[in-house]
Amino acid sequence: MVCAPSPRTPVYRPRRPRESPLYRIIERYFPQFEDIYPDRYEKRYGFWRPVIGDVVRKFLRCGDLHFGFARVRCSGAECGHEMFVPFSCRQRCLCPSCHQKRTLLLAERIAQRICLPVPHRQYVWTIPKRLRIDFRYDRPLLGRLVQLAWETILDTYREMVGNNDALPGMIAGIQTFGELLHFHPHVHALVTDGVFLPNGTFRQLPHENGTGSNQDDSCLSRFRASENDPIHDRWRRKVFDLLLSEGKIDQETIDQMTTWQHRGFSVDRSVYLPKGDVAGLERLAQYMVRCPLSLARMTRVTDEGSVIYRAEKTECRRFPEAAAADLRSGPHRNFQVFDVFDFLAELTQHIPVKGEHLVRYYGWYSYRRRGMRAKQGSADKIKIDRSQTRGEGTSPSESKSPHLSTWAALIQRVYEVDPLICPRCGKKMKVVSFIETHQRDVIEKILRHCGLWEGPLRTLANPRAPPKRGTRPDGDEPRELQLVLDPEFL
Repeated sequence: MVCAPSPRTPVYRPRRPRESPLYRIIERYFPQFEDIYPDRYEKRYGFWRPVIGDVVRKFLRCGDLHFGFARVRCSGAECGHEMFVPFSCRQRCLCPSCHQKRTLLLAERIAQRICLPVPHRQYVWTIPKRLRIDFRYDRPLLGRLVQLAWETILDTYREMVGNNDALPGMIAGIQTFGELLHFHPHVHALVTDGVFLPNGTFRQLPHENGTGSNQDDSCLSRFRASENDPIHDRWRRKVFDLLLSEGKIDQETIDQMTTWQHRGFSVDRSVYLPKGDVAGLERLAQYMVRCPLSLARMTRVTDEGSVIYRAEKTECRRFPEAAAADLRSGPHRNFQVFDVFDFLAELTQHIPVKGEHLVRYYGWYSYRRRGMRAKQGSADKIKIDRSQTRGEGTSPSESKSPHLSTWAALIQRVYEVDPLICPRCGKKMKVVSFIETHQRDVIEKILRHCGLWEGPLRTLANPRAPPKRGTRPDGDEPRELQLVLDPEFL
């Protein structure tokens, strides 16, 4: 007798990537977008980057059974139910599904394996619109921007504790996107609310009342309300010095921006996490490395080829928001209407180059320091200065959730359903074989037999190689990119 699962038992249903609005837009419009890019978007977004085409073509194969799959079979002797699990593309900043998997794995690792049981704060570092365009055309500067944020933290913390050997811990994520997909380079960081001394002792930052507390009464709490505080001023000077040394701006521009009442720099540190708040660390880490695009916010794709993309918050507010009451702000809205090619241009500019690190580790959390502690066998044996950490909450539980490295565990965590439970008999299913991409004849035979064949394969043809930077498309003479003033940065 075969026991059927309860009607209320949740059943895993594989996603259908070809039915998503993003897939349909890319499949239909990307070849034309690639052709018109040099004439229509090169001056605004820079030279075409070959990584865009590579990532897009892999995205169109994500979750498609026609490019290979794993066969999963029920372990029940009388059942024999099977299902196919397609391969994923593993691409960053374009595929919402694969990027979310990366986000969950990294956030769990940061919260439970890297961050130590000490208080933390979230920092958000931003720069003026006037300077953002330089980071669009020169992406390696994004890494330098994160380095400046770390140097600002290191100098400020050491100055506050009066010890040049003290070392805070910092995990920083680079984000190039704003709420409506516009280019907005900024840095999110998780920083220890104190420093580690060379002997491993943790010392919390001094507070205004001279004691340790989990309340927002530290000496830095007043910094976020003023543009004249030490940490804000140090951040501003470091960014100016970087762009000046790289030849992006001149001293006249710096002098002019210094006289502005609202300079556009910002350092927000209002989010405090007490010791032991592992769930809070994981939430902030997920937000720090989230995907630029949300399919849930693509509310509509019109017949005319326009994309309606809404903001994170449903209520209408001004875009852009005014920095002060005496400044003019934009109109009230909670969405953006894109021409389909403008949408692709805005989206693909956030795709990082291969090997570009979007998350970086500094100080006590750097790879070098963690490796040294692992060799010494003291990674989990830090010494906490009790006189500096009174009232910070309880320590985290010693029991940690299992590492979410498998597809099934991730599905179960997100959708609260185990995909390896047989929908017919309720028993456990297991992977029995893999059908690789190069086995096209086998793939077609299996899918046709199961009524799942949707061929011929709908993939984009490989494009011709783009012209090398600094050369004409015809290869005759060198050329320079003639930039245009982007109203986005006004």
